[in-house]
Amino acid sequence: MAERRLNPGQLVGGAIALALLLLAAFGGKALYDRYTQDYVVTRAPDDGRAVTQVIRATFARASALKVGTLNGSVQATASDRRFAGLLTADRVIKAPFSVDYFIDVSRLEERDFRYDPATRTLVVDVPDVTVGGANVDEARRTLSQTRGLFVTRGAFEQLSQRVSAAAQASAAAEANKPERIAQARDYARQALRALLETPLTAAGVTDARVLVTFPHERRGPAERWDMSRTPEQVLANSR
Repeated sequence: MAERRLNPGQLVGGAIALALLLLAAFGGKALYDRYTQDYVVTRAPDDGRAVTQVIRATFARASALKVGTLNGSVQATASDRRFAGLLTADRVIKAPFSVDYFIDVSRLEERDFRYDPATRTLVVDVPDVTVGGANVDEARRTLSQTRGLFVTRGAFEQLSQRVSAAAQASAAAEANKPERIAQARDYARQALRALLETPLTAAGVTDARVLVTFPHERRGPAERWDMSRTPEQVLANSR
């Protein structure tokens, strides 16, 4: 009986099929892990009660300089209507919130730093302030009210999700107001000046000025600071 040999095309096709099977297996495991993480309740082995524990945690590298935090308290409301409006319910909470502001220093390059020895001025062109996600601390809420003649379990779940989303949206809207962004830019200037003045002083440049500019302040296609003005004029306009 003649020995049957596989041609190169069949070998390649078999390798591709094997690779697809492996990918499908890994993909199926990833989906199963995600389902277990998000939807399966972990219970204690002794009495079967649900337990509080960290399900998943990751650590990511950060390249942003935190320049400020907005703190406050937010009130949020949500309503629910069921059975053609026969059952209505509403929920209101008050809770503290915080929102952080950052400068992505990883985007700074050598061309973003310019030193004018005549005026002993270091100009730094930085990216604009970015606003972090709103963190509403519902564990420390000061008010939690749910009203309704009969609030079903499903209605309460919907109300809780909607009121949390409303609280985060309200806090985010406050954090993105122009006056809040302007205040964050002022804090960013102070933080970056303090950060850059230290190596300048260590290098023996004790009387240098550090000017921090944002994209909306720079002129021309090259986005370069107008060095024809005196440092005092620039500082006055940058505050």
